[in-house]
Amino acid sequence: MNDIKTAIERYLTATNQKKLSLRAVLFDMDGVLYDSMPNHATAWVQVTGKYGFHATREEAYMHEGRTGDDTINILSAREGIHISQEERLKIYAEKIRLFNACPPVKPIAGSRELLRQVIDSGLFAMLVTGSGQPSLLDNLNNDFPGVFTRERMVTSYDVKKGKPDPEPYLTALAKGSLQTFEAIVVENAPLGIQAAKAAGLFTVAVNTGPLPDSVLTDAGADYLLPSIEALLKDNSIINIQNA
Repeated sequence: MNDIKTAIERYLTATNQKKLSLRAVLFDMDGVLYDSMPNHATAWVQVTGKYGFHATREEAYMHEGRTGDDTINILSAREGIHISQEERLKIYAEKIRLFNACPPVKPIAGSRELLRQVIDSGLFAMLVTGSGQPSLLDNLNNDFPGVFTRERMVTSYDVKKGKPDPEPYLTALAKGSLQTFEAIVVENAPLGIQAAKAAGLFTVAVNTGPLPDSVLTDAGADYLLPSIEALLKDNSIINIQNA
């Protein structure tokens, strides 16, 4: 993909804005801060098989960012299975149990350092996730101490519509008292990228999963890198801030 300067110029032209004046970076959680997507994929494959509708591991990555409720609805409807609200709650609770039975999740390599770079640059970080996974949300303060206050988090509990709807990112902008030109997004999933772009935000994609790069660029990513460590080394956030 183009260099960061060209990516910014294309974004500004497309959105009819003069410049980015960064105040914040909005981070997805699964696949960006935590290496949790393999466990999510395992849990979705197991729980859908148990309840009679089936998902592949790749589909788990494609649906990443949706609320659990929406994911269950889409996967079950595809096979002509109607699931009540009560059953969806039961299935999602089982999915959480299966996720928690997987090996412990660790922060993605470079994520701590990247957050430190953001803070040291005078910016603040916000979390924007479709997850309501208590085990991960509870660990944020331990793994990234002092970074994410509840006022700077948007989870599945804060929105009616999950990604790819722009509501999660629009909610983050409102919570952070931010304009679109004052924040950028770091995402790894096509639905998250679609949500961020629909909210009018410059979006950096990090391909930390098994999907082809083209899936992320087709979703609308402004700039693409292969990992969080590459984003850190590339100094993209500092370069955007100083653009």
